[in-house]
Amino acid sequence: MSRPAFRLAASASLLALAAPAAADNLREALAEAYNTNPTLQSARANQRATDEGVAIQRAAGLPDLNLTATHTEFIRQSANAFTAPQRNLGVVAQFLVPVYSGGAVRNGVAAARGRVEAGQADLRNAESAVFSQVVAAYMDVLRTEALATLAANNVAVLKTNLEATSDRFQIGDLTITDVAQSRSRLAVAEGDLQQAQASLIAARETYIRLVGQAPGQLEAPPPLPGLPENVGEAIVAALENNPNLVAAKERAQAAGFDTKVAGAGRLPTVGLFVNGQYSDFFGTLGGPIAANFVQAETTANAGVRVTIPLFQGGDPAARQRQAGARESAALEDVIASERSVIAETRSTYTNWQAANAVIKSAQAAVEAAELSLEGVRAENSIGNRQILDVLNAEQELLQARAQLVTARRNAYVAGFSLLALMGRAEARDLNLDDGVVIYDPAVNFERVHDRIFDWDRDPKAEAKSTRTVDIPAPDATIGPQLLPGEK
Repeated sequence: MSRPAFRLAASASLLALAAPAAADNLREALAEAYNTNPTLQSARANQRATDEGVAIQRAAGLPDLNLTATHTEFIRQSANAFTAPQRNLGVVAQFLVPVYSGGAVRNGVAAARGRVEAGQADLRNAESAVFSQVVAAYMDVLRTEALATLAANNVAVLKTNLEATSDRFQIGDLTITDVAQSRSRLAVAEGDLQQAQASLIAARETYIRLVGQAPGQLEAPPPLPGLPENVGEAIVAALENNPNLVAAKERAQAAGFDTKVAGAGRLPTVGLFVNGQYSDFFGTLGGPIAANFVQAETTANAGVRVTIPLFQGGDPAARQRQAGARESAALEDVIASERSVIAETRSTYTNWQAANAVIKSAQAAVEAAELSLEGVRAENSIGNRQILDVLNAEQELLQARAQLVTARRNAYVAGFSLLALMGRAEARDLNLDDGVVIYDPAVNFERVHDRIFDWDRDPKAEAKSTRTVDIPAPDATIGPQLLPGEK
């Protein structure tokens, strides 16, 4: 194999390489997903729906005013009804003011607020989950590009090998077996290249699905901020900030308020009422002597209504027991979430550390394999090594480089997943607020939680995420790439 071909193969470890100027970078990909990803937009809309729960619960404790108008035509009268009217217009105005509801309204509002807090934590989790997927997709594109480049270079090297082997066979320096071995390795490498290109296309499709645009020349990702020094630090941060755990705790508190709401069904309720009524018989009341009757009248009354439940067939007790059982389930969910967070954090930390260790060993393996290959080639040139030894050395170098590329991808993805478990993989943590409008769910909650106007509406719902139907299908083309330090 020629020296230029060897240098070409040596340049194929590309995952940590710098890309050309004007390339896409990870921050841009995350920002694009933050603004246009449909999963994230849907989670925000669902949270806005959850925000309305507080206003709905509060409405049960606010005054209620309604007006009822009824026009009645008396089509058939009783034979004994000499003064019955033929028609009547009745207008009733009713004003009700709840005074005491056994704590149902107060606790219902508290439960709704708890679910708003839980929903906001869920939104944090959705955000970090989408970001984790984007990071994995970004790194997968880099990895599959590197592996496809390795595979393409391997095919080029093996073609050169086959040509050299064939030439040496022609002059009797090698046997037909050497040629067959070279041809066999080339055929396998060509198959590997096809598979690598298919994997690259799949990785780019995943990127498009998550980010909403096709990947260009991707830059090497920046170092991850805030990674822990040890697993203990990671666990402490996760137990304090993991959004899934925070959401579980908030739901447990909301379930406790639900139990109190259910118990309020056994307590008295007190309300004030004011009623006004207007009736107009249109001159038909009294029949022949209608002139002796007032044809229109207005009445009003006010009072206090006290309702004391005495027997409801066990319904309030059953509802409270049901709510209590759900509260118990929510408390168990907190423990289950805590266990899951601890286990996932420890496992992810271990995977991150292992991937970093693999990077070091793979780098050493690549250096050793490069030296070994060059030595085997030199020995083969003077007849001390067979062609199979050269092919095996080339395969070992290829595998070492592929392992290094994959380890770099795995380390970065595991590191980001660890940050997500620790609650540190959201837009503000990643400095996306520079040039990107950060979505704050508290803004919508403050906007709607105390609104009481019945005709207060939001604009018509419209999708905010972008479609990908017009993005051309990706191919396996790989642009020019540079080694570290090259310009």
